[in-house]
Amino acid sequence: MTQLGLGLDLSTKRTRKREFLDEMRRVVPWLKLIALIEPHYPTGKTGRPPFPIATMLQIHFMQQWFGLSDPAMEEALYDVPLYREFAGLDGGMVRLPDESTILRFRHLLETHGLAVQMLTLVNEILTEKGLMLKAGSAVDATLIAAPSSTKNGSGTRDPEMQSTQKGGNWYFGMKMHIGVDADSGLVHTVIGTAANVHDITVAQALLHGEETDVYADAGYLGIEKRCEADAVRWHVAMRPAKRRKLDLSDSLDAIYDQIERLKAGIRAKVEHPFRILKRQFGYMKTRYRGLMKNTAQITTLFALGNLWMARRALRKA
Repeated sequence: MTQLGLGLDLSTKRTRKREFLDEMRRVVPWLKLIALIEPHYPTGKTGRPPFPIATMLQIHFMQQWFGLSDPAMEEALYDVPLYREFAGLDGGMVRLPDESTILRFRHLLETHGLAVQMLTLVNEILTEKGLMLKAGSAVDATLIAAPSSTKNGSGTRDPEMQSTQKGGNWYFGMKMHIGVDADSGLVHTVIGTAANVHDITVAQALLHGEETDVYADAGYLGIEKRCEADAVRWHVAMRPAKRRKLDLSDSLDAIYDQIERLKAGIRAKVEHPFRILKRQFGYMKTRYRGLMKNTAQITTLFALGNLWMARRALRKA
């Protein structure tokens, strides 16, 4: 029988996963992110020396990109040579990080609020490159489901998650609210809340303070009453039912419809980051218990999503 594995050169095929990792290796500001983590990283004066920050950060990002738990990430490092290569573990290493090491690194990032600092750092770089104009913002929110099962160690659902109704259906989980640059669609602010928190409640917190105009869907109707006078101009969409009643043969209604189309064209950019998280990175359900841990993960994903969306411009720059 012919042995197919002998003499097979696996390095000639440029798989989509390899192309993706090569792309992200080029655009992620590794040195600046490492400098951000270094003051909080253990020095390892006793016992085995810790793994390099770069290695742990690359492993952490692969977890986010491919939706891997801590045990699954450990197994993937053993099973997938590409992952070891990306993390710099393919030469001279006598051990691989186990799931406890991966867990401790994630907890270190959560404890020191480094996910938010990473997003801020990424956005500073994008602003320096002229990719974020900050003249206007668009805000929106989306629901993220959480496990509703009680078949776990505590025998209860996550107490920080809540239920809400949307479109006649009930959802249990959390809500992620984002503010994006109205020109580029890059995310500048992320807030995580329980699913039953109304969008208007955190709308002002999604603004960075430099915008003059804000665009939002009909879920934010009435936000002007909660905002400081003349702080920003809110452009909130008309309710769909009301818009359907417009008579396009009437000149005034036709103008209203055209205004709604223009607002929708700008507001649509807030949907792109959600698509990146849910389709590109496969983030569809919360992984951890508690809002803080899940918000930290979501914030990290949006920072990486910004780099993914701006990758071509970053390469040219």
